[in-house]
Amino acid sequence: MLKRFRLEDPPEVLVGMNTSDDAGVYRLTGEIALVQTVDFITPLTDDPFLFGQIAAANALSDVYAMGAKPLTALNLCCFPGSGIPSEWLEAILLGGLEKIQEAGAVLLGGHSVQDSELKYGLSVTGIVHPDQVIANAGARPGALLVLTKPIGSGVLFGPVKSGQLPGELWERILGDMAQLNKISSELMVEFGAQACTDITGFGLAGHALEMAKASGVELTIRTGLIPHYREALDIIRAGGKTRMTDLNRQVVAGFWHCGENVPPEEEQLLFDPQTSGGLLISISAEKAQPFVEALHARGIQHAAIIGEVQAAASPKISIKPDNNLKTRI
Repeated sequence: MLKRFRLEDPPEVLVGMNTSDDAGVYRLTGEIALVQTVDFITPLTDDPFLFGQIAAANALSDVYAMGAKPLTALNLCCFPGSGIPSEWLEAILLGGLEKIQEAGAVLLGGHSVQDSELKYGLSVTGIVHPDQVIANAGARPGALLVLTKPIGSGVLFGPVKSGQLPGELWERILGDMAQLNKISSELMVEFGAQACTDITGFGLAGHALEMAKASGVELTIRTGLIPHYREALDIIRAGGKTRMTDLNRQVVAGFWHCGENVPPEEEQLLFDPQTSGGLLISISAEKAQPFVEALHARGIQHAAIIGEVQAAASPKISIKPDNNLKTRI
């Protein structure tokens, strides 16, 4: 639907729709640019407070992916008119508020509509210096790729809900989802990252392709380096996948090269949709390892170097099974 939806942006628009970035950026002055995004999701857990936290963290992540600081937020409430206790709905809003405050932002209000399917999220406005925007279009050949959270949560949701997997696994995954990308964003700015995107519904493959297209490069990802939930590969081997898995595979068709020795379950893992996932960051090779060590020291324990950026005549994603980087760390 968006193929013909191209806008002629004024010079104040630093990041618009054309690069499929995580948020829009609009320059107000020589020192301040606005970063704006909106996102909402359906419940992933029966704990309303935790759901509110995750939905808020998921929306705030778009601002963090731009290297920006969240400033204000508005609640987006699509709540059923009956069937859900008001206390449950209140808990959702309180969970969201806690994450907004943790981000150092301010809740200004919101909007609600009656909806048969419960949804909650935020519209978020952030600020960043116009010269310090970290878009998805800055990845340069020779850089390395860092992922800050594990993947594989999407395919695990069904098995956990049906009792195939222990509940404590899902509680651990939900905790990762509720974790803000605040520290990762602050450190990537400090270390001078080139480009960034967050990993959500299109999976690692789809969002990596957005970076490759916007930057005009090839991203080579090493499956042996990707942080993931071990149980996800077991479920995929048994035939598990999500409603979005095949759609995400279609998104990258024509830009995708998977090595012959890559196990099929490891390839499919890259199409697994995530909620409130980590940041995929392009950073110079000499800074990559110190950056990861700094993330670990600040509690981002799953952060890892997962691949490299290479020059290419056209955008491309290459998947290899080994963990050997051509660019030395």
